[in-house]
Amino acid sequence: MKNLYLLFVTVFFLTNGINAQTKIEKIDQLVSKYAEYGQFNGSVLVAEKGEVIYKKGFGFANVEWSIPNQPDTKHRLASITKQFTAMLILQLAAENKIKLHDPVSTYLPDYPKKTGDIVTIHHLLTHTSGIPSYTSMSLYRDMMAKTYSPEEIVRLFADSTLEFTPGERFQYSNSGYVLLGYILEKLTGQSYMDVLQSRIFAPLKMNNSGYDVTSSVIRNRASGYDRFGNELRNTYFLDMSVPFAAGGIYSTVEDLYLWDQALYTDVLLPSSFRDLLFEKHIASGQNDYGYGWEMGKMPLGNTLEQVETISHSGGINGFNTLITRIPVDKTLIVFLNNTGGAPLSDMTIAIAGILKNKTYAIPRKSVANSLSDVIEKKGIDAARLHYTKIKDSRDYDLLELEMNSVGYSFLQSGRPKEAVFVFKLNVDAFPGSFNTYDSYGEALLALGDTIESIRNYKKSLELNPGNEYGLKALKSLGISTDAPPGVMSQEEMMLLEGEYLVTDPPREADKEWRIMFKIVNGELTGNDRGYRYKLIPVGKNEFVNPDDGASLVFNSIDEKTITLTLLEKFKFKKVM
Repeated sequence: MKNLYLLFVTVFFLTNGINAQTKIEKIDQLVSKYAEYGQFNGSVLVAEKGEVIYKKGFGFANVEWSIPNQPDTKHRLASITKQFTAMLILQLAAENKIKLHDPVSTYLPDYPKKTGDIVTIHHLLTHTSGIPSYTSMSLYRDMMAKTYSPEEIVRLFADSTLEFTPGERFQYSNSGYVLLGYILEKLTGQSYMDVLQSRIFAPLKMNNSGYDVTSSVIRNRASGYDRFGNELRNTYFLDMSVPFAAGGIYSTVEDLYLWDQALYTDVLLPSSFRDLLFEKHIASGQNDYGYGWEMGKMPLGNTLEQVETISHSGGINGFNTLITRIPVDKTLIVFLNNTGGAPLSDMTIAIAGILKNKTYAIPRKSVANSLSDVIEKKGIDAARLHYTKIKDSRDYDLLELEMNSVGYSFLQSGRPKEAVFVFKLNVDAFPGSFNTYDSYGEALLALGDTIESIRNYKKSLELNPGNEYGLKALKSLGISTDAPPGVMSQEEMMLLEGEYLVTDPPREADKEWRIMFKIVNGELTGNDRGYRYKLIPVGKNEFVNPDDGASLVFNSIDEKTITLTLLEKFKFKKVM
């Protein structure tokens, strides 16, 4: 197979010229550098104009045995599974076996009527059902090691109160897709695994794809790892019955290419139904959601130019994945990574730039990982000096989540002193993030500094009053957790309404970054390029976005020049 691929590449060069070869070399250099810096470990495939021009594995599918990743390595897809579940539902719809706007109770008569009579199949497909996601419930961590039937998972959320009126808005819910899988089994009389095999995998000859059964011996299946600084650890065990139709499939980059190509044809579904997969049914942040797919625009490299994309990401214990389709020229970029949170979106944007002969960002070394190395080899004092030298360097990236991960690697290894050092640096670098204070408070408590721990937990709650971990920690310490009251009057808040333009764009592509603020039902709300959210007041001119804990501080002393600071980092001015 390897010789055949090399032959194909040679023919591609001869027919497309040296420019194609340059693209392939650039892609290889880019991904190789990410792998060298410990930021990617998995398989990648790139197709242009419907033809594969690059596929390769990086790092190890199994670290213990040094078994390398290859293009035919089987990775857990996580939420990329949802597009396959959506396809199966539409196949049944095309056969008039299910109607997309029928309520759930039509197909599951025993489902609680209060929900089943008002939530439709369409709501489930578009994440607009209002059913809370079972993966966000407190019991989810305990679920991971147990085997569940689809019916047992459905029972966990069937009686839950809806979080909003169905169809009102988008809110990602794994429960919805588990419910779709359960309905598929009821309608077909087959297991979800068998339906997948007979209706998608077999017709497309996706011979290296399947439903991941934990107990099965599956050839070339990658192991999942979590990265803590430069250290890899086996990820938390997850019985694959738990993600079910929301995230239980495994596949390869090669098989996903077959899937991509089939989506341009009627081989699986008539075009009238296939188009529904990619219809913009509901806004989801800055993008739109179809049926198991997200539609949006992606920058070409680090330029201002953008291209329409159809994509979906996935994340599950030890794996993160991303499939990106660019229909205008049948481009496909697929990444399957088995060491947790690789920057797959950044890598995809760079490759899109390469394919269009645009400039693109190259990877940079990790401040967090480099810091971890120095701590291990030379201690905290040397690490402090090293951090001062590299934190603002153009050769390094300082990322909050990576620093947090390194801090926890020390904390979980019984080294709270080192953890406190790393978390304090993270607080100083990202003072607008509630999570940095929460983590710092946890490490301080482990070190025995209860007073400072309480102070940081309180700061975390100021930035995000809904932070459950902070609330629980303070309650366990006997500390009141009443959130600070908002002090802005309605009249003062009205001054903040309007459109704000960024004054210090982080990159050229963001120079037209605008946010709209409006009072809705007495609350200040934001609209960041289609992403809508409400703001919780936490002090004079200070607000927090409860979705992610982002801080927003307005300066309205001069009503003619009102400004905004987002995340204590990005500056905006009111322009309308």
